[in-house]
Amino acid sequence: MARLTPMAKGLVALIILGGAGALAWNFGLKEVVSGLQSGTQQQATTGQPGEAGKKPSAAPPKAVSGPLGSSGNPLRVSIVSFHGYAPALVANGNSLTTQAGSIYANKGVNVEFVIQDDIPTLSTIFESNTAQCAWRTSDFWAQEQPNLRNAGGDGRAIIVVDNTQGGDAIITRDPSVQRVEDLAGKSIALLQYTPSHGMTIDALESSSLSARKRETVKYVYINAEEGTAGVRAALESGSVEAAALWDPDLALALKNVKGARVVYSTKTATNLIYDVMVCNKKALDNPANTQAFQAFVGGWLDGVKESRANPDKAVAALENTEEFFKLLVKDQGRDFVKSLFSNVVWTGLDDNARILGLAGGTNHYERVYRRFDGIYRAAGALANPNSPVIAPQDSFDYRFIKTLLEGNQSAKTAAAKPEFTFSQQGQDKAAQQTAIVTKPVMVSFTSGSADLNKRAQQVIDKEMAPFIENNGSAYFEVSGNTDSVGSRDANLRLSLQRAQAVVDYLVKEWDFDRARFKVIGSGPDRPLCNEANPGAEGLDLEACRASNRSTRVALLTR
Repeated sequence: MARLTPMAKGLVALIILGGAGALAWNFGLKEVVSGLQSGTQQQATTGQPGEAGKKPSAAPPKAVSGPLGSSGNPLRVSIVSFHGYAPALVANGNSLTTQAGSIYANKGVNVEFVIQDDIPTLSTIFESNTAQCAWRTSDFWAQEQPNLRNAGGDGRAIIVVDNTQGGDAIITRDPSVQRVEDLAGKSIALLQYTPSHGMTIDALESSSLSARKRETVKYVYINAEEGTAGVRAALESGSVEAAALWDPDLALALKNVKGARVVYSTKTATNLIYDVMVCNKKALDNPANTQAFQAFVGGWLDGVKESRANPDKAVAALENTEEFFKLLVKDQGRDFVKSLFSNVVWTGLDDNARILGLAGGTNHYERVYRRFDGIYRAAGALANPNSPVIAPQDSFDYRFIKTLLEGNQSAKTAAAKPEFTFSQQGQDKAAQQTAIVTKPVMVSFTSGSADLNKRAQQVIDKEMAPFIENNGSAYFEVSGNTDSVGSRDANLRLSLQRAQAVVDYLVKEWDFDRARFKVIGSGPDRPLCNEANPGAEGLDLEACRASNRSTRVALLTR
């Protein structure tokens, strides 16, 4: 099977960039320097750490004249070669610069997309005025905004442009790995401090593995120069049991690696990874620029409609503007590129309203920003660990999406509808499969009671509801459990009543569809800890029994 050559443009890889006394962790792509050849291995390359006190290079800005968004002063947007940005290229007339008769031209704004596959820091991009806006994933943005502030700048996301739903995954070729918990004692290849890393940490922390068992998972950090192709190669060679990566290398691995299959992915964790456009706050704060930014957001969303209606046009836009996709089409075919679209949602106005909580419900963007800020701080990803925590609402400028929503009742109505539907039939089908991850939650009850007190409700709110919200397409088995003390029959009855109380609360307070939940009472029959040997988990007997008394939420894929 033909593969991308070592000289083909790499996929996203982690790089370290220095500047202004602070370093920012980024992941990026390198420019392609030759074509594709059959039967050779893809390899990504990336920039190296900048020398002390020096910033990564950025192309000098062109001379400009006129207001922002005019032909003499186009709104410049830094992107990488990624299929999630196809709608914007379609909106620009299948070009990096605005073409006559295009969506952007008809909105009266000129947009120039700048391909920067080596990903300079936002500080570098904004200070050099190379671009006023740049792409970031929501987790990447949570890492970089504190560094941007430390460098004397700031930015705001202004639109959610895509939502990966299957384009990021943990995969394996090891038949013994059926669920996240089976990664204990196994090795997993990935790129450090990327969405793959964050997704894996989130999955493991949401599992029933004890802290000791989680420590046995062996992270194999692939060299940034090898990129996701190196992650795929590690799995293919058998040097690791699992890999966490994203499209198109994810799709290539599942296609080419014998026995490869998905363990956990954003097809289930649908509310976990978003791409956003982040713009320079100085430019956003200038009232003279408001119209240009508004037209930019509106044009992108119109491009989403056009791309959804005509995906072949989206493929053509990528092929026409980005050498990487021209080569990928040549090697794998247009149908392969088009197949990647099924794993990413180009987010329209209604999707933005839903994700941002503007139609009621949870603001998933802010929840994810907060979650990944915590994940990466704990993992040591921030160059300056003392960087201030930024409130998620201070990372997004909602003006432009809100303005479009004001006059669009159909988008409001669509945003208020559930993204996925659930049924008893769907639950029955999902329950026939092995749960891919099980999260134990210490919901405490008064002895002999199934009533939820305030403390128990707070635990559900903090630990259980976000897990369910992350996995927006999933069904769940909620099980009550007990330790081995007391009558088994009494424990079985009580555990069922407690599980039902938890589900009743989730349905009433969080407005989750009741059909998503299968309720069971397991009593003492499914212990997480062997009470006869609690030391094996590094626990004393009471702590062992407490873990067995947890309410568990098992994730069932549709």
